[in-house]
Amino acid sequence: MRVRGNGFFQGTLAHNNDEIDDARIFDTTLRDGEQTPRTSFDYDDKREIAALLDGMGVHVIEAGFPANSEAEFEAVRDVAEATDATTCGLARVVESDVEAAIDAGVDMVHVFASTSDIQIEDSMHTTREEVITRSVAAVEQVADAGVEVMYSPMDVTRTDPEYLAEVLEAVDSAGVDWVNLPDTVGIATPSRFADLVQYVRKHTDARIDVHCHDDFGMATANAVEGIVAGADQAQVSVNGIGERAGNASLEEVVMAIESLYGVDTGIDTTGIAELSEVVAEKSGVPIPDNKPVVGKNAFSHESGIHAAGVIENSETFEPGVMTPEMIGAERSIVLGKHTGTNAVRQHLEEAGYAPTDDEVVAVTKRVKEHAAGKRRVTTDDLHEFAADVGIERESAEVRA
Repeated sequence: MRVRGNGFFQGTLAHNNDEIDDARIFDTTLRDGEQTPRTSFDYDDKREIAALLDGMGVHVIEAGFPANSEAEFEAVRDVAEATDATTCGLARVVESDVEAAIDAGVDMVHVFASTSDIQIEDSMHTTREEVITRSVAAVEQVADAGVEVMYSPMDVTRTDPEYLAEVLEAVDSAGVDWVNLPDTVGIATPSRFADLVQYVRKHTDARIDVHCHDDFGMATANAVEGIVAGADQAQVSVNGIGERAGNASLEEVVMAIESLYGVDTGIDTTGIAELSEVVAEKSGVPIPDNKPVVGKNAFSHESGIHAAGVIENSETFEPGVMTPEMIGAERSIVLGKHTGTNAVRQHLEEAGYAPTDDEVVAVTKRVKEHAAGKRRVTTDDLHEFAADVGIERESAEVRA
């Protein structure tokens, strides 16, 4: 177990930290993540991202939808051959889809069928009875091939509970290994989703997996609450990419479970920053500056009070239980309109200066005036301000 700061656990949120015993991570960046509008991963992209995920210790990599195309089939097949993680292929409850996934050599086939009335009638154009028949057949087809099988009652959060129980009991009897609970249109709330997990537990012996969408900004909270409620695994995507507003993000779910609940997921979190940057580049979806965990502002400080505190002790204005080093990133003290003297002194000293208190005050004034005009303060600006004040440099070495 990593050594973490203790401040979080000494305040009003102190608890026994025993809500979660274990948590597995199922990454769907290469499947649902690729369904992000205007995003497409080519063969090399998939191999590179899969290698990073595998190296970090992700438990399951959903590599794609083998029946979609020959190129997709080949990419899924080669990811399955090249990685140690459990590789998963997606399939509709259609015999040819399932056959393609099995032929791709995956370790797990993820079959899905709509179970909400609106999707049964207006998407699948079928009946409740036919959904059960096709679901059972697909699960049996995978099980008979000796491959691990996951079943998703799609749009589970809008599915009639009594019908859901009927579906679950049917696929349970057919030999399903995992039941995934997809909040397909992102309408769950944490407490309601927890209730759903507990309800499903009563109707299946399979292990439970959760898949949460972020339409209302609650995907991470719902995924974590699903684990707290008894789910064994959470489906995530890097940077939260995916359909519409995206999925629960790998970095947020992993770090919440690791840092806030003290559970070792088995993921090497020091690779998160690099993975995030690679996925942003390959997907064409930039990382917002204020993105939790991996955004450039996640460990950046400008406000004088905050920067001064962090310079003294990073846990003053950071969680403490999550540090930039834990995700392979660095902390940044930013110069701007709200900068205080402590931050300016640090930047000047790192640039090779030995300023007096009065000189620091004078440079701080210039920094604030410059930034007030909505201009960024660069290293060149800092040297200019120092020269204006008359500060002599002790070293010509400037920190990059």
